[in-house]
Parts: sequence; structure tokens; C-alpha cells
Amino acid sequence: MNNTLKKLINLILCLMLIPCCMVGCSGDKSADNEKLVKVYYLNSAETGLIFQDYEIKADMSETDSVISELLEQMKTQPPKLEYEAPIYGPVNLLSYSLNGGVLTLDFASTYLGTEKTTEILDRAAMVRTLTQIPEVEYVTFTVDKAPLLDDDGNIIGNMSADDFVYNAGNEINAYEKAELILYFASEDGQELIPVYRSVVYNSNILMQRLVVEQLLAGPNTDLACASLNPQAKINSVSVRDGVCYVDFDGGILTRMGDIDPKIALYSLVNTICETADVNKVQISVNGSSEGYFMEKIALSTVFERNLDVVRQ
Repeated sequence: MNNTLKKLINLILCLMLIPCCMVGCSGDKSADNEKLVKVYYLNSAETGLIFQDYEIKADMSETDSVISELLEQMKTQPPKLEYEAPIYGPVNLLSYSLNGGVLTLDFASTYLGTEKTTEILDRAAMVRTLTQIPEVEYVTFTVDKAPLLDDDGNIIGNMSADDFVYNAGNEINAYEKAELILYFASEDGQELIPVYRSVVYNSNILMQRLVVEQLLAGPNTDLACASLNPQAKINSVSVRDGVCYVDFDGGILTRMGDIDPKIALYSLVNTICETADVNKVQISVNGSSEGYFMEKIALSTVFERNLDVVRQ
């Protein structure tokens, strides 16, 4: 692996160097002091994020003033040399607007010249900082009023803190970037559609658990539909001898609209079987493989990949 690729992995990956003391997955909104937030910066090596605690001076009821204040903080180079402001140089913020909980940040065209690894870290720092504002649920980026695109030409769209996957831990090299293939349902619920997603995750997370979490989060495209109940909880995931054992709570048995139970089940099985070292999946609910998946398919079966239900 050459140095550029190593840097790409280690930089993009570390979107979230977030210790376990941080609060929740919704932008770290504080229950004790709503004025106390964390402002995120890149470290000087541009290999991850670090933060400083900051107390907002503006009246919290004046959302525009709060947004402006936090943006100004992210434009200002902190006194500590190991901190790097995410809004700088080519990352030239032209304007912002808040509408229906979505904060749109519009940048000059120079934004597109930012090194990709740095751009993702800059974006993560801004999203994680700004979604701590109670009225800001999502942040979206535009460049000269045009939606920001990913490497494949897809619109990145609304981002929340949850889009930058993290887990407890603070070691830079514990983070990796992965290209996932997730299978979601077609609009009529009769086929599977593969959706490709890039994520940055803590390498201490089992890859199979990561893909299941991403599957439950639903598709980020209008071309596919959620196949599984997003309220379902994962109790455990393990892999042994090529079999992935995944245990859910009862929420996994809830059928989503008109999605065929077979399609829902194989969205899970096929997605897990895309990961390394797994070719079979055993599903259980609260520790038991008795009963039926969505009242149709016996859970006692050890399932294998089924490509016949994938749209060609």
C-alpha cells in the first residue's frame, strides 16, 4: 500500500475520534448545559478530528446567531498548533441558510480543489459541530448553489452526526474506510437492489455488525426502499466457521409495508454474505431460532446468499 493510499485510509477513516464519554449519536447535544458544545477541528497531521469544549455566548433562542458563532469558531485557527480549523483557504464558506431543520452551507468553487481526505474530515468536523444546535437536524453542502457530489457523481445530500460512524475509542489507526454493498428492497418489494455506501468506522467493530447497522439505517437513495424495521435492535453479532450469527430483538419481525418477507430476509443475508469470511447466516430473535421470520420463513434455517432475488 503506497503512502498516499495509507493517508487516504487513515485520514478519511478518522472522521470521528470520539471518546466514549461523548454523548449520543445526535450531534452530542448536552442535557446538562445546552450552551456547552464541542467544536471539532482537524489535527495538524490531518489524520483525524479533535475537539475543544466551547460555551456558546449567543442566546440559544437566536438560532441564526448560534450558527454564525459556531461557524466563526471553525473559521478561526485555535491557539494550539495541533488544531487546524475546518473552514479555511479553499474551504471558503459563502453563505448559509436554515430551513426545516436542514442547515445548508454554500461554498465557493475552490472547495472542490480540497484534497479528498481532508475534505471529508472538514465536512465531518462541521456536521458534528453544527448538529449540536437543537434546531439543526441535518447539514447539507452545496458548491456555488449546486449540491455537493461524491466520487461517483451522487448527491451527498443531508448529513447528520450518525453519517460519520464512530464507536468508543480514540486511537487514530483504529479507524478504517470501507466500501459496503447493502441490499435494499425495490419499490414494489419483490426484488433486491444493491446500494453502494462508503463509511468510516472503528475497526474494533465487527464488519458484519457494521453492515447490519447500516442496513437498518435504510437506503440513502430514492432508487431503493428500506427492507427491515429501522427500530429493530441488534442484540449480538458473531462469526464462527464461515457462519454469521446475528441476534435481534422482536422488532426484526415487523414487516415493512408491502415488502415480501423473502426479500426482507435476503436483504439481510445477502448483505452479510458480502463481507469477508462469511457464506452463511443464522438469525435468531432474543436468543431463539424457533418461530418464523415475519410469520413466513422458519428461522431454524441457516441461510445462504440468494442472487436470484437481486435485480439484474
